[in-house]
Amino acid sequence: MENIISLDGTRIAYHRRGAGAPLILVPGSGTANPVAWTGVVPAPLAEYFTVYAVYRRGRGESGDGPTYAIEREFEDIEAIVDSVGEPAALLGHSFGGLCALEAALLTRNLRKLILYEPAIPLPGVVLYPEGVIDRMQALLDAGDREGVLITLYRDVVQMPPHEIEQLKASPAWPERIESAHNVLREARAEEQYTFSVQRFKDLHTSTLLLLGGDSPPFLKRATETVDTALPNSRIAVMPGQQHTAMYTAPDLFVHEVLTFLNEPG
Repeated sequence: MENIISLDGTRIAYHRRGAGAPLILVPGSGTANPVAWTGVVPAPLAEYFTVYAVYRRGRGESGDGPTYAIEREFEDIEAIVDSVGEPAALLGHSFGGLCALEAALLTRNLRKLILYEPAIPLPGVVLYPEGVIDRMQALLDAGDREGVLITLYRDVVQMPPHEIEQLKASPAWPERIESAHNVLREARAEEQYTFSVQRFKDLHTSTLLLLGGDSPPFLKRATETVDTALPNSRIAVMPGQQHTAMYTAPDLFVHEVLTFLNEPG
């Protein structure tokens, strides 16, 4: 385990695996660390890249600030990207996709950007159905951390039951449960975040947006909105997949990532 000190002095931990150009992985709210992407990390991605699997603040061995602000998450990712020396590729999933997108505005050390269904709130789009955050808070207050995660997957991400069971059977499930309290603060931060197309009009970094062919409409709209905002992006649709293709179709996920990262530019 290695770490970097973020702008506010918080220690942010990461696993480093493999050799080659740097590829930084940023997980979403329901994942403690991308090492849990067992069909993807360490192999096969680490066969081609030096993979940095990030524990976002408040997870695993990463520290946490006295108060939470989503902007600190952006600075954390910037600090890691800036620390790796040569220009890096950055891959963010869900809430981690939002963090990666904002970090791309802060760093000058980015080669390519991959965003898998970034959790972007938009006018008229409901990320969190009415009452669901309060229900997750009640579950957390009652000590039911697993219930928080299941509610997130089932009622927000709209994950099919068999995919939830697949996650529960994974070795990383206890670590997910341990980090479940972070879901609430990130959900509230997402609801307060405002996406501005104008802020990204000069972000010319080559960007791939991954989208599950069967993902819920709100994730499809968010992905398409980000694609419209970025001047140098494209969408790759993964047929038959939803929000967790790194588990349900790792070969397809890796194919899309490797194809994009090996393209010129």
